[in-house]
Amino acid sequence: MTEKQTKIVNQTVKMLQISEDEAGQRIDNYLLAKLKGVPKSLIYRILRKGEVRVNKGRIKPEYKLQSGDVVRVPPVRVADKGEAPISKNLNKVASLESQIIFEDDCLLVLNKPSGIAVHGGSGLNFGVIEALRALRPEARFLELVHRLDRDTSGILLIAKKRSALRNLHEQLRVKTVQKDYLALVRGQWQSHVKSVQAPLLKNELASGERIVKVSEQGKPSETRFSIEERYANATLVKASPITGRTHQIRVHCQYAGHPIALDDKYGESEFDAQMRDFGLNRLFLHAFSIRLEHPKSGEILRLTAPLDKTMKLVLQKLRENQ
Repeated sequence: MTEKQTKIVNQTVKMLQISEDEAGQRIDNYLLAKLKGVPKSLIYRILRKGEVRVNKGRIKPEYKLQSGDVVRVPPVRVADKGEAPISKNLNKVASLESQIIFEDDCLLVLNKPSGIAVHGGSGLNFGVIEALRALRPEARFLELVHRLDRDTSGILLIAKKRSALRNLHEQLRVKTVQKDYLALVRGQWQSHVKSVQAPLLKNELASGERIVKVSEQGKPSETRFSIEERYANATLVKASPITGRTHQIRVHCQYAGHPIALDDKYGESEFDAQMRDFGLNRLFLHAFSIRLEHPKSGEILRLTAPLDKTMKLVLQKLRENQ
């Protein structure tokens, strides 16, 4: 491999001391964040070969870092794929700045547009987190608190401190965070269906695509629903997930007999064609509100993210068509 075909991510041996804010994370995750662009396989290789050391000793990938630990990071070379993918998408990256709905020293909340993944991988060049890191090169720490599907828009939490990430993960674990979504679904949602409890089983295809189905072998899952607005052949519902499974709201809507408009995995083609006639060109699922405790102050934060122009226009046309 020639010099032009490689890039040096880490030019010299580095000795990095773990701060209190960085403590608690696994060494493999720490290295993935520090050595951006380095494949996971290479990171696990340098761990396995003992090239990464903590306090001069070999460690396993699952080792949890402690405050004051000194990490030895070796020089790392990776294949250079040419122009960075983010630089080819500068307009999309820059537009994310205008979608920030809340920010302070430990938390950033974004109204994520539909069509952009939350992170790169699975054939995608980059995602929201890579874009934010490119926009904020001075930021020492930026990590996703949770995920949204690529085609789902709305509220996305990004932690700016390790302590905030730990706090928010704990809130999600004990289910004190309330997330509400808006979904446009086929037909007339029945008023008495206020909750869907159906176990969900995730399958990953050879292509890397994830498909979820209701199955007794799946994990317990619950979504609560309420009707926001009715139209001639569709209903706008509020969906509040109690559990946080992959594609949960989408599959629960399908299971209830009311698939979401323009859902390419779980939708219904005739309904989708009708919604396209009203100008819809994306999945109609939007994370519009969240309630949580601020990870530092403990005060209750209630945040909302407006629908995009396309969704607002489609709803207006549906009202006029009653």
